[in-house]
Amino acid sequence: MRLWMFPPIPPLRAPGRWRNLGAAALRVLAVWTVSTLTLLVLAAVLPDFRLQSPEGSSATFIGTTAAIGAGVFGLLGALVWPVLVRALLLVPALVLGALVFFLNGSLLWLALSLVPYGRGSADAGTAVVVAAVMSAASSATSTALAVRDDGAYRRRLARLADRRRRREGAGEGPRTPGTVFVQLDGLGYDMLREALHGAPGEPPLMPALAAMHGTTHRLARWRTDWSSQTGASQLGILYGCNRDVPAFRWYEKDRGEVIVSNRPSGAAELQRRAVEETGDRGLLAQDGASRGNLFSGGAEQVALVLSVAARRGRENRSRAGYFAYFSDPANATRTAVSFVAEVLRETVQSTRARLRRERPRVPRGGLYPLIRAFATVVQRDVVVASVLGDVFSGRTAVYADLVAYDEVAHHSGPRSRDARLVLRRLDRSLALIAKAAERAPRPYRIVFLSDHGQSPGETFRGAYGLTLEDLVRAGCGLSVSRRVGRTPSGAEAREAARAALHRPEDGLLRGTGGRPQRGAGPLVLASGNLGLVSFPDVPGRMSMEQMDKRHPALLRTLADHPGIGFLLVHSEEHGPVVLGRDGSAHRLESGEVVGGSDPLAPFGPGAVEVVRRTAGFRNVPDIMVNSVVEPESGAVHAFEEQIGSHGGLGGPQNQGFLLSPVELSAPAGEGEELAGAERLHLVLRRWLNEAAEESVPGTAGTEDVQRAGRGARHDDATGAGDPAGAGDPAVTADGTGPGDVAGMADVTGMADVPGPDAPAPVPGPSRDARVPGPLKPPGQDDRPARPEGGDSQDDAGDRRSSRRGAPTS
Repeated sequence: MRLWMFPPIPPLRAPGRWRNLGAAALRVLAVWTVSTLTLLVLAAVLPDFRLQSPEGSSATFIGTTAAIGAGVFGLLGALVWPVLVRALLLVPALVLGALVFFLNGSLLWLALSLVPYGRGSADAGTAVVVAAVMSAASSATSTALAVRDDGAYRRRLARLADRRRRREGAGEGPRTPGTVFVQLDGLGYDMLREALHGAPGEPPLMPALAAMHGTTHRLARWRTDWSSQTGASQLGILYGCNRDVPAFRWYEKDRGEVIVSNRPSGAAELQRRAVEETGDRGLLAQDGASRGNLFSGGAEQVALVLSVAARRGRENRSRAGYFAYFSDPANATRTAVSFVAEVLRETVQSTRARLRRERPRVPRGGLYPLIRAFATVVQRDVVVASVLGDVFSGRTAVYADLVAYDEVAHHSGPRSRDARLVLRRLDRSLALIAKAAERAPRPYRIVFLSDHGQSPGETFRGAYGLTLEDLVRAGCGLSVSRRVGRTPSGAEAREAARAALHRPEDGLLRGTGGRPQRGAGPLVLASGNLGLVSFPDVPGRMSMEQMDKRHPALLRTLADHPGIGFLLVHSEEHGPVVLGRDGSAHRLESGEVVGGSDPLAPFGPGAVEVVRRTAGFRNVPDIMVNSVVEPESGAVHAFEEQIGSHGGLGGPQNQGFLLSPVELSAPAGEGEELAGAERLHLVLRRWLNEAAEESVPGTAGTEDVQRAGRGARHDDATGAGDPAGAGDPAVTADGTGPGDVAGMADVTGMADVPGPDAPAPVPGPSRDARVPGPLKPPGQDDRPARPEGGDSQDDAGDRRSSRRGAPTS
């Protein structure tokens, strides 16, 4: 019961020694302050304990006496207690328990006696009580401060994990490498490069990832589908099929319902369709874990997965991961403190933006500070703890999604100061995972990727004073509300928070049960800067000719608006047609452009391909509307209340990244582009198969495994180094050292939640078997031979040779 006044200071390291010293000094000061206040309160409450002379003393005199007494008591506890404990090791436990109180009281009496003036006084019984209360208060303060420190947190988890492994007698893990896929939701390729290299004269924004990029990992970009949002991208990545997902939300005429990707019911339906289409359970079907995702990917273990959130089974509930995490008081304290700090941080940041009249800006009041804190603190902490548990359990494949940056970038902007601070904190979590992988029972390779980027820009409503629905209704000759309404945001964190609290799904169409009323006019939905217009009273897809006959001004009203880039409609004569301004049109079946310039030209060379593919979906709406894009900045106009958006074409939102270990084969051949989430799925599946065939980390697999999949152009590459993890420079990002590696081995319990698609456990070598399922969709050609190089022209100077026989890049 000693007073924890002087917590141990971690060993100094050159990169972070001053920060460590400062943090330790602040902890000592905080504990000292709490102890002093506790002493003053007890002196006022207990009649036999005083800190002043019998004649009375001033408040300053009493406060000084309390501060000196608390300091001396803490110093005696730090110096004397270790000696006393060693001297009393042979004393029986019951006797030692009584002696602790007596000795603690004696130390307090001695501390008060050593105060140089105005000695306090206390009888023996009171001294014991005062010492016990002070020890409890200071210990609680020290614990609360320690859980905010990543180094202390990792050391604690490492001890728990090692203790569990010794208790269970766990032997040596598999020799084949495991793979951890960490998705940084919404972080685009260009933004990542800025974070890795930093501004001129400044350190990298994400030093942990920067250290990997410079030594062990190569960076490549990949191009999203037209629907550049998590639902379409993650479905394609995990299942290899995202057909018939035209947007984040859309109306299906045959069902008469609106499907929303991030609702539990919508995610479950999309997952069911993908499994039915491919006949494969998913990327994670072989001893996998899915953490914080929209879909399970066929994983045996799931936590915080929306597609299973609506299921009532105890193991399948999305909230199971939260219960397991918060059952540990240290986890609860660590996250609660950070949650409150994040709410206050958002309040200050939004107030500052409002006072500075920053533009563009969207409202950030109401429940948003709580939703942001959920995404940036609760979801992050629970998912990272789950991944650590998977790593220390030796799981073969893990896929986790961290949504913090995406949520903040929607409301503050992709390159805002707020979003950059979130990236810095995320980097500490990635360093934590990397260091944990070094102490795992099997070697691990960590792959970082994103599902899409984000494009900045004023909202459509903010730029033009009306919503897309207002514009559509005006084009149809219908009345428009004088009060401009807001289009609800589709950010992932809101629905994840509702699922965590087991709240019912928020009806998109209030009062209709999610079904639009026939005859109520056009139904207009938004997915970032992509709009969808459907006429529920017209069965099947309405043709361009039908619309011109029914609403002669509609298509030209939309296409000629300065905030609209192009429309996709279906012509009875020409098939799918893209309409632009001034009567221009691109007939996708023939490739013919009529009436002027190509309306798809501003959106890049891949635009025609992705729009043509989407035009063949069975769920494509009557009209698809894509906002205009500013060529220089990549700015777009979201049809939702977001100043950082994704979901359509235009700007950085269509450029995801892939940061992979150089021990893995190159994502694609020289000069090839990785286009589409389905192609990315093939690359990740190939990497899992490579790992399954390697008995020693870094050795070459069979010839067909070494082949590169179709797809990615290498935008930069680095040499090989130690696999799966950041070196010491990455660790110093949060002031911890090589010896402070966390272990998680089921500490949180989140590695033990079986998923709905989990097969029966297969003992023995099955963990290291090749990942089942088709390696390519029907009709795709064989993969090209693995290239000898893969440098980007942008980063050719970053070329470094491999240390483990990986190809020179």
